[in-house]
Amino acid sequence: MRLLLRFFGFLFALGTVVLLVGAAGATYFVWKYSQDLPDYTQLQNYEPPVMTRVHAGDGSLVAEYARQRRLYMPIQSVPKMVLEAFLSAEDKNFYEHGGIDPSGIFRAGMFYMQNLGSSRRPQGASTITQQVAKNFLLTNEVSIDRKIKEALLALRIERAYTKDRILELYLNEIYLGSGSYGIAAAALTYFDKSVEDLNIQQAAYLAALPKAPSSYNPYRNTDRAIERRNWVIDRMAENGFITAAQAETAKKSGLDVTPRPTGAHIFAAEYYAEEVRRQIYERYGETKLYEGGLSVRTALDPRLQSIAKKSLTEGLVRFDEQRGWRGPVNRIELTGDWGVKLAEVKAFGDIPWKLAVVLDSGKDTARIGLQPQRDRSGGFSSARDLGLITLDGVKWARWTKGPDAGRAVSSVSQVLKPGDVIYVESIAGKDGQYRLHQIPDIEGAMVVMEPRTGRVLALSGGFSYDESQFNRATQALRQPGSSFKPIVYSAALDNGYTPSTVVLDAPIEIDQGPGMPVWAPENYAKKFYGPQTLRFGLEQSRNVMTVRLAQDVGMPLIADYAKKFGVYDDMLPVLSMSLGAGETTLMRMVGAYSMIANGGRKVTPSLIDRVQDRYGHTIFRHDERECRGCDADSWKNQPEPTLIDRRPVVLDPMTSYQITAMMEGVIQRGTGTALKDLGRPVAGKSGTTNEEKDAWFIAFTPDVVVGMYLGYDRPKPMGKGSTGGVLTAPIVRDFMKTALADKPAIPFRVPPGIKLVRINPKTGLRAGPGENSILEGFKPGTAPPDSYSVIGSDASVGVTPEADRAVRSGTGGLY
Repeated sequence: MRLLLRFFGFLFALGTVVLLVGAAGATYFVWKYSQDLPDYTQLQNYEPPVMTRVHAGDGSLVAEYARQRRLYMPIQSVPKMVLEAFLSAEDKNFYEHGGIDPSGIFRAGMFYMQNLGSSRRPQGASTITQQVAKNFLLTNEVSIDRKIKEALLALRIERAYTKDRILELYLNEIYLGSGSYGIAAAALTYFDKSVEDLNIQQAAYLAALPKAPSSYNPYRNTDRAIERRNWVIDRMAENGFITAAQAETAKKSGLDVTPRPTGAHIFAAEYYAEEVRRQIYERYGETKLYEGGLSVRTALDPRLQSIAKKSLTEGLVRFDEQRGWRGPVNRIELTGDWGVKLAEVKAFGDIPWKLAVVLDSGKDTARIGLQPQRDRSGGFSSARDLGLITLDGVKWARWTKGPDAGRAVSSVSQVLKPGDVIYVESIAGKDGQYRLHQIPDIEGAMVVMEPRTGRVLALSGGFSYDESQFNRATQALRQPGSSFKPIVYSAALDNGYTPSTVVLDAPIEIDQGPGMPVWAPENYAKKFYGPQTLRFGLEQSRNVMTVRLAQDVGMPLIADYAKKFGVYDDMLPVLSMSLGAGETTLMRMVGAYSMIANGGRKVTPSLIDRVQDRYGHTIFRHDERECRGCDADSWKNQPEPTLIDRRPVVLDPMTSYQITAMMEGVIQRGTGTALKDLGRPVAGKSGTTNEEKDAWFIAFTPDVVVGMYLGYDRPKPMGKGSTGGVLTAPIVRDFMKTALADKPAIPFRVPPGIKLVRINPKTGLRAGPGENSILEGFKPGTAPPDSYSVIGSDASVGVTPEADRAVRSGTGGLY
């Protein structure tokens, strides 16, 4: 008995020693690994990189910018079913354990022992808390050291934070494939839905992804993805989160992945979105743009944007096709599978045409094969779609060079040869038939602006963003030609002249100083009409009259107005500039016309209405007007809210009306008669530069300003007769006809103080009974002249060399 007691005493002592040694070892072990543990308290103020989202004026998503596509979602906003799906897949005991799950460790240990010596990756036993520790504070290294640190951090995190906070961090940080971080971004990427709208099978699929997102890709590994998703659904049923019947129904469904289209592509707004991205980058920096979670509300009107893109594209194509066929995009050999070779030819994805190869061609038709479509996995389809091009589809394609130059096409084989790679467009109502197209050489841009605020409602910077990201609306410096003349006439009207002021339209020679040739500006038609009113000079875009007027007004004053209107920052005060010889952008010109259209108020063209940070605080607002009374909680018969507009006035409202009325005459009797078909009050002005290298037209109603230009990126003549009134005015008309179809025709507002007098439009004098007449606006203290007083009647008058030193020869063709 005593021996037995001694033996048990020995065992107890030995056990105590072992326990103490083990405790000491464990303490040392924990101390050792705790020395270089990361600071877990940083999780308290964790701000993950969140993508910046750009929205149109109606709230539609236009673009997203991010290094990691993530939308942060508070745990309170995550539906219970989604939480249950992730807990079932990753850590069903999450709300019971203290950071480490002993049962999970035991299972993983047994799996490891069973597969010892094999190449199989050890099974994970990490809890959600351990995954938070790894994702936020450690690396993905597979080692015992990392697992020990992960476990120690998990224990500390559990003591420092609530379970909900830990789960919130996890659901917003995890990578779920396809560039998406967090459940909110993943729900949009895979299903084009918010998290709140996910069904059981969709939530289960997202919960299946954290283990290995690439292994469960819905396109490349569909079967594995469905298998893993169904496993999660079974776990949800096993844990009592859903019924067996719900599980069976969910498992029978497909993945139903819906790729999310981008708004910029839908609305043809790639140029618009890129300009917004560039402005955000310049204003807030790269980190804020790609990680700051900004919410950007733009002025973009998706409907107007689509119309603007379509109008510009059709105008460019129409001009280009009138110049004939330049040949195929490429050529490929037809031996073997032509689809594989055609798939390798780059096609622009933002144009409504398809790439095709000519398989054979004859007199009446050509048989074509269309470029195979990409499937969702990124590969090309094995299907080979065919079509026909008839003679009608190539009739426009007369040759511009060689022995057949200028001749009409009488056979399809004249234009298309087997192996030619071409662009085609399906013909509506003719199944399987296509029309030949080519990428235009000519380029251009269109801007649509709200005149009262300067908000840019639509912007198209070229034919194809895929082809060229150069934004011709904001980046291209071009001569505006005669579209600058309203600035000259506004300066005159603002300083004592009237629309009935008479200027001599006759040859003029200007001495440019020693060593410089005499400058003799010309009118486009090489004709002169003698003494004419300012109205006539603007309506008919008379160059010589404009130069004489600028000479009389003074170029320094005109340069000052050009700066106030935002056309130029520092314009040279030389006479050639009065004809639009300086370079500026389309955006600046449309902004200047907006100031005329809104009654003379300064506006700053803006694509961005408002920017909010990730917390919803407004950090930028374009509209700086003060709204008094807008903060009332309820209606208590108080005065209506009022807007206090402190923007500077750059043009007298009466002058603004006068120049607007004169530009209405441009539409009715001048170079913009293409817009008369609109049948509504419209004002506008054309512009054509030297040798017809650029063609402009800017038009406006009380509610919208539309401006555009056409020209080659490397300026060269577009051909005789390629004027703003001929080329660009019809495109602006087509845009306005569609865009304003459901809008009432609103006349331009006559400001207080303007007196409307009936005058003879040819002489500017008061109209007599039965005489052809129009209503002209005069300011107080002015009236139609009783007799002629002609500016520039002394044709020998020149300018001093100092005043016009920079006038160059060769500017006589700005119209």
